[in-house]
Amino acid sequence: MGFLPAPDVVARLLWDFAFGGLYDDAYSGTLLEHLTASALRVLAGFGLAAALAVPIGVLMGRFPLVNAALDPAVNLFRPVPATAWVPLVLLIIGFGSQATIFLITLSAFFPILLNTIAATREVPPRLVEAARMLGTTRVGVLMKVVVPAATPGIVSGLRIGLGLGWVILVLGEANGIDTGLGSMIMLAREQVRTDRVVVGMIVIGLAGFLSDRILVLGFKGLFGRRPLVRA
Repeated sequence: MGFLPAPDVVARLLWDFAFGGLYDDAYSGTLLEHLTASALRVLAGFGLAAALAVPIGVLMGRFPLVNAALDPAVNLFRPVPATAWVPLVLLIIGFGSQATIFLITLSAFFPILLNTIAATREVPPRLVEAARMLGTTRVGVLMKVVVPAATPGIVSGLRIGLGLGWVILVLGEANGIDTGLGSMIMLAREQVRTDRVVVGMIVIGLAGFLSDRILVLGFKGLFGRRPLVRA
């Protein structure tokens, strides 16, 4: 317990990190700068993962041939943890934001993909049959029937992927990045500044919570009163 900072120390450091004026060190009043840098990396990685995983998941969930072709690769790479990818990513991509975005994309991709596959497979066959009897094309069935009906499961996968993006952020920003919450936490660890580590954890937790709420509210606003999104 001796290494844990007192709540009042954390509160003062958090205030100084946000507004400055208490300690006047390198991190005073820089919360917005570090939060913005980290949020942009999470958003980029998560957006890329969603853009890839959702359409691939819909195709794998509805077409057995696509699933048979891609499922072995998915199950081969899915168990590999992000930490195991770090040396290879640094060699291929190099240090900096690109490596962080790649790790976030990789970590968020699989939960979004698996939830999308499961959600599309649970779409009632009668809905698909009714759409086809009305003359809807195969692409129309996917866009107008399958995707809307599978939205709750897809959103659940997106929420998990977004949360993992914030989890992997610290790992990604530990290499060759000067600005960001993860970079701050890793530097504080090297300096044995547990108070600053806790401050970084609090900010990441709040940022992850707010981004999840924004994602859910965005889908609720998009779909209106239709019972497609569960909070």
